[in-house]
Amino acid sequence: MLMTRIIIGIFISLLSISSVDVSVAAPSQMHDTSRRLYNRVMEEFKQRDYEAALAGFRLFIELHGQSSLAANAQYWIGECQFRMRRYADALDSFYNVLMNYPLSPKLPASTLKLAQTYTKLGDHEKARTMFSRVVEQFPDTSEADAARKVIKSTAETNDQDSTQSE
Repeated sequence: MLMTRIIIGIFISLLSISSVDVSVAAPSQMHDTSRRLYNRVMEEFKQRDYEAALAGFRLFIELHGQSSLAANAQYWIGECQFRMRRYADALDSFYNVLMNYPLSPKLPASTLKLAQTYTKLGDHEKARTMFSRVVEQFPDTSEADAARKVIKSTAETNDQDSTQSE
């Protein structure tokens, strides 16, 4: 059933894309086409159909890798993987945003998700490093606020642990 939905979703997306001849499409047509596909895939994500959304975002990157939305699609690939508990894959996807889209507005969110993913994997040292990086590199963002809360909470927990062991 799930695989059928994924295939149908991809097929519908391809049909909507095929209505525009990519070789002669004006930039605004390409943007409209990429935006429609992106929005359609985001709806799958919002419906919590992470497998379908993952397939859709991968298709988006394949078809519209030069789009201004490509970094966002790459981020959402990682988010799908994270929510499906595919943490090693999520790490790769979030690092991909950092490496391939250095000017993306998704950098703070991707860096925060790296920290959260390392936490899920139990690598608290790398998680701490990434939380600190969010605060240092993106200090005036909501992601930095979230990272500060985790850092503070971790410090308080460590203080309590050291007090109890004395």
